[in-house]
Amino acid sequence: MSLMSKNTLFATLVIVFIVALPSCTNTVLPGTNELDYELKEAIKASADFANGTPDINFYILPDENDLENIIQDPNNPLNPAKVELGKFLFYDTGIAVDAIYESGVGTYSCASCHVPEAGFRPGTHQGIADGGVGFGVNGENRLKSQDYDEDELDTQDARALSLLNVAFVKNTFWNGQFGANDANVGTEHLWSEEKGTHVNHENLFAMEAQNIEGVDSHRFNIDKEMADEFGYTALFDEAFPEIDESERYNKRTLALALSAYLRTLYSNKAPFQEWLKGDYDAMSYDEKQGALLFFGKANCSTCHYNQNLGSNEFHALGVKDMYQTPSHSSSATDFRNFGRGGFTERDEDMFRFKVPQVYNMKDSPFYFHGSSVRSLENLVEYFNDGVKENDNVPVESLSSKFKPLNLTVIEKQNLVQFLEYSLRDPDLQRYAPTEVGSGQCFPNADYQSQVDLGCF
Repeated sequence: MSLMSKNTLFATLVIVFIVALPSCTNTVLPGTNELDYELKEAIKASADFANGTPDINFYILPDENDLENIIQDPNNPLNPAKVELGKFLFYDTGIAVDAIYESGVGTYSCASCHVPEAGFRPGTHQGIADGGVGFGVNGENRLKSQDYDEDELDTQDARALSLLNVAFVKNTFWNGQFGANDANVGTEHLWSEEKGTHVNHENLFAMEAQNIEGVDSHRFNIDKEMADEFGYTALFDEAFPEIDESERYNKRTLALALSAYLRTLYSNKAPFQEWLKGDYDAMSYDEKQGALLFFGKANCSTCHYNQNLGSNEFHALGVKDMYQTPSHSSSATDFRNFGRGGFTERDEDMFRFKVPQVYNMKDSPFYFHGSSVRSLENLVEYFNDGVKENDNVPVESLSSKFKPLNLTVIEKQNLVQFLEYSLRDPDLQRYAPTEVGSGQCFPNADYQSQVDLGCF
């Protein structure tokens, strides 16, 4: 056979092989590999459990500018002006006018305790708004002001939750006390001024109800004169045209604008999100192995199964309370130590806490309601061991889902890789303004914070 004949035969065989490839039953689609395929199947199973539809698109987060497809309270419909107004007000220290002491007036904002660089959580173990000084780099140097006594500080006995992907949260707070619907149906007799849940009687969604209460409890305020001074009047008018001018510039519309802004905060640039959208190189091999554990052997998705990788479930994990670690103005008797049971007053709910979303956890190394775990490695280890750390929590109260996982050293490392890198949106600063209407330093404006933030 001549050399040309051999070459012709070889080329013919190659063409036949290529044409035949699609007919193979085990063929992997172009651009994917077996691990991607296995991970897709695991995610589909989680989506089917969560939503009754085995579709990985269930976990793709919305675009922050696609207001029509963002979950919203019918009593507080979103519009661009309302979101923009809320964005300014969230960071503006100028609205901190109801501080206890003059030294605290105009020195803090919502972002004092929900720092973008810290994953919209406090940069330290316990957030301090009114009564705090200093910032550091990501809020890690926020300290108590010498002008305030412990019981005068605006702090909480439970760590502030992340505001990322909060539009998916049906009942807010670790105990789920806010919101008239979902888990709170049947708790109407407990909605009281004392617990701050009287706002639930207005049949509002959780975010709106929480913020109406929060504007008061965190000592913020605004009026027409302030709106004019800060240049926000036109935004108020465009955001709330249906509200009479006599009622348009106040705490309530402040709270509704804040809620609108918070509903647009999504970690939709995280590598896992890019992978879901088809970029199979967005996650490393180890991260994909970690994701497979998250949706498989590690059982994370049995609780973290909603679109934000959280859920409206409550579980007792036996972790320590805030007062059991160094903290300000916390106590053993605070009702928040009892989780859902502190709100519902039911024995079966005692020590059960909300399942939080898990995006951008790397940005602030304090975990659980008491900030008792200080690294993702230790967090994974805690779940892997399945042993409680708080002696106050009876063994019989622990969640049936909290049990040893028997992960290997490599598996634990891979799971940490997924949580640390795949679920981290690296560009949360896009949600912050470059300046605020008051012209003040933000997110804090006390002297030390101005030094830390370079506001001089």
